[in-house]
Amino acid sequence: MADNDLGRLLGSLLGRGTSSGSANMLSALLDGAGSDAGNPLEGLLNQLHDGGLGPKVDSWVGTGENENVSGAEIARALPTGLLASAARTCDLGEIDAADQIAETLPEAVDKLTPEGKIPQGSLEELIAKQL
Repeated sequence: MADNDLGRLLGSLLGRGTSSGSANMLSALLDGAGSDAGNPLEGLLNQLHDGGLGPKVDSWVGTGENENVSGAEIARALPTGLLASAARTCDLGEIDAADQIAETLPEAVDKLTPEGKIPQGSLEELIAKQL
C-alpha cells in the first residue's frame, strides 16, 4: 500500500481533528520502523520502548489512561536517522515532525490496541478492523 494510502487510513482512524500531515507523518514513521518485529507498529513501539519511553508506550497500549509525550522525548527515543527520514518524507523539520508524532501517536496506538495488546497482522488490516 502506498504511504499516502496508509496516511489516509490513519487519518480516518484518528478522526477529523487530525490533520492529513500528522497522519502522513505517522505513516512515514511506521514505514521507516520496518517490520522486523512482525508489523511496523510493533517495531516502532519496541524502538520507543528501548529508547526510554517504556512506561508511556505501555500506557498507550494498555487499557488505562494514555500518558502524554513531548516531541523532545520522541526525538530522543527514536533510533538515529528514523525521525530525520520520516521528516524528509513529509517535507518537515525534525522538531516539527517530532511534535506531530507526539501529538498523534498515543491516540493512534490506543486505537490500534483496543484489547491492551499489539495485534498481529499488517498495519492496513489493523486499521481496517478499527474503522
